[in-house]
Amino acid sequence: MDATASRPDATEPMIRLEGVGKTYPDGTVAVHALDLEVQRGEMVCLVGPSGCGKSTTLKMINRLIEPTTGRIWLDGQDVTDADPHELRRGIGYVIQQVGLFPHQRIEANVMTVPLLYGETKQTARERAHELLAMVGLDPGQYARKYPHELSGGQQQRVGVARALAANPPVLLMDEPFGAVDPIVRGRLQEEFRRLQDELGKTVVLVTHDIDEAIRMGDRVAVFEAGGRLAQYATPVELLARPATESVADFVGSDGLRRLSVTRLREDLLEPLDGVTGGQLGAAIDLDSSLEEALAAMLRDDRPVVGVRRGAQFVGVLTPAGVHRALRESLR
Repeated sequence: MDATASRPDATEPMIRLEGVGKTYPDGTVAVHALDLEVQRGEMVCLVGPSGCGKSTTLKMINRLIEPTTGRIWLDGQDVTDADPHELRRGIGYVIQQVGLFPHQRIEANVMTVPLLYGETKQTARERAHELLAMVGLDPGQYARKYPHELSGGQQQRVGVARALAANPPVLLMDEPFGAVDPIVRGRLQEEFRRLQDELGKTVVLVTHDIDEAIRMGDRVAVFEAGGRLAQYATPVELLARPATESVADFVGSDGLRRLSVTRLREDLLEPLDGVTGGQLGAAIDLDSSLEEALAAMLRDDRPVVGVRRGAQFVGVLTPAGVHRALRESLR
């Protein structure tokens, strides 16, 4: 038999739901015959009003809730009838209420999963310290603390570290930043987006916040009441072309959201010639969003912002360039 026959196809989606639905004994339909694919290394956000089935969908992926209908594929394998405990070993799970063990120190909380996999205490401790550093918590300062000694945002970081401890290819997150204040939430979103760019996990994140979905997701799945998928698209497509009236109402027409997902392009830039030192603010990277460019202009109180690609200066962005980009995205 060909040894490669059982290997998953690299072009296969990491997660595939085919006709997956959940109907409860009283006839309530939580999720209606859902077809959804999540590509490898992609972050997909499930968003919609309360009770639309987004959390139920997430929990059906790792079989915390058993689907009534349909099939679930993970890394090319049909896991609909697999042992749910074995299935969850390859899936990290982060929830809003972190669920840390209150009487264990932070390093012991993160060590739990590696120890379950048979790692030695020394290896598990080294892994825990590595992950704490990765999520922005200095092990020397936080490893020996207890959960109650940390802020809500710090506890959430520990929850992410613990979910990553077994190096799972898939990470499921249910309202992971919902229990912290808006400023901390924004920082956690930025930190996790950076972490995701570095690690390349396949992430499905549930949120009720359309701004979070637009900011975090490579693609966004908008659910409607009755557990129906109304639209599945990139943030730019979602903002520019909502598929239904209900999606348009939910997404809204906030121009700031459009700025947050519209990236800079070289054709929007102008040469430095003619720009005086008093006009030019601090430089930003070419992969920045228009929102970040405007923030730099306002922060430095300068009408022009320099743009670089790596260490190379590639031009300047003026308010006219921002306006042109926004006008094009509206079209």
